[in-house]
Order: sequence, then C-alpha cells, then structure tokens
Amino acid sequence: MSKELRKLPEVKVFGKWATAGIEPEDPGLKRYISARPILIPHTSGRHEHQRFKKSTINIVERLIDNMMRPGRAGGSKARATSIIKNAFDIIAIRTGKNPIEILVRAVENAAPAEDVTRIAYGGIVYPISIDIAPQRRTDIALRHISDAARAASHNNPRTVDECLAEELALAAARDAKSASVRKRDEIERIALASR
Repeated sequence: MSKELRKLPEVKVFGKWATAGIEPEDPGLKRYISARPILIPHTSGRHEHQRFKKSTINIVERLIDNMMRPGRAGGSKARATSIIKNAFDIIAIRTGKNPIEILVRAVENAAPAEDVTRIAYGGIVYPISIDIAPQRRTDIALRHISDAARAASHNNPRTVDECLAEELALAAARDAKSASVRKRDEIERIALASR
C-alpha cells in the first residue's frame, strides 16, 4: 500500500473543529467531559441503557441534546445542531480559538461543586451542604448554559445562536456577566451558608 492510503484523515467535529489535545483542567471532570473525535455528533441515544455511558458521549452532542429542551429547538435535533454549528462559527470568528475548547472551559467554569439538600431530623428539616457528583456537575453546567442562551434570546432581536456563542465565551472566561457562572456562584454561596 502506498503512504497516502495508510494515512487516515483527522476526524473533526462538523468537519471543522479538531478535538486533539482538548482536556478538562478540572481533575474531577476529566472522566465526564469527552472530547473524542466525531464527525457528526449524533449517536441516536445508544448510551441510554448503560450506567455512566453518557460520559463517553462527545460534549458537543450533550450540548445539542440540552438545546433540544422546550424553546427554540424544542425537540428538533436538526435545528439544535444548526444552532450549535452557527454558535461555534461565531465563537471562532470572535475569539480566534477552537470553539470545542471554549465549550469545555465553559462547562468547567459553570459546574457547581456544592449544593444544598434537606434532611429531616427529629421532625425538623435542616438544609445541609453536599458535594455534587462529577456527572451531575457536568449535566447542571450544560443545562444552565443552554437555559441562559434561550433566556437571553427571548424577546430579543439577537438570535439564540449569537446568545449561545456569547454565553459560552463569557463562561469560558469565568466572567460575572455569564448567567451560568452567576448561577453556579449563587448555588455555591447558598451551600457555603448551609455548612
């Protein structure tokens, strides 16, 4: 075989964005944020019936699935995919960086580490602070990012694509203007008061 046939092309998300070398800096989230190469982030829910299998799904697909919640994309995977593609293009133009790396940093910065639960002891309910599992931290961060983008685009001339791109860029920079980062800080502040 010739050299050209043996060398396989690099697989990039949407044919544009490379995932090589992108890893979370947070050691607790390393196993739960996957940036494995995939051309089209659509696995048809094959992870559904195995425990912790969704942590092997590409983080871009998990964001697409979160954008499918009721709102602009409301259940349409094609529409949600289009929103993410456009948002990634906007991020690449504005920041000049790989949008998948921006997404991974945004999820790390929007993922709360502590939360509050209620415990009944002797008929009295006490709020206590608990650590959040890494899988749930990732899920909460993705949900807050997608909810913030939808809320920002509601009754606004800006599209949900532009709002998502701005939310991801702000969250990646851990900017206080990011709604998902503010939500994380609020959750952790309440948990700190309940210790």
